[in-house]
Amino acid sequence: MAEKAVRVVIEGRVQGVWFRGWTADEAQRRGLRGWVRNRRDGSVEALFAGAAESVDDMVKACRRGPPAARVDNVAEHPAEDPGNGFQYLPTA
Repeated sequence: MAEKAVRVVIEGRVQGVWFRGWTADEAQRRGLRGWVRNRRDGSVEALFAGAAESVDDMVKACRRGPPAARVDNVAEHPAEDPGNGFQYLPTA
């Protein structure tokens, strides 16, 4: 099965609505590796790595987000595989 890694930046009302926790739960449920963090500009940034189909599905889910979020834009960029596990990173 093909693997891929992408970094996404999610903009909208995505901080203070449990977006990071939702992202970590959803990524782990899909068996993905990577990380998620808030950014000082109010966006959320995440890196997903794993089976290409699962990564694509996660990016699609980020376009909706958790119920309290309002996603205005998701920018997707190629990335390097971060290794094992999924973690929270400090705000950047």
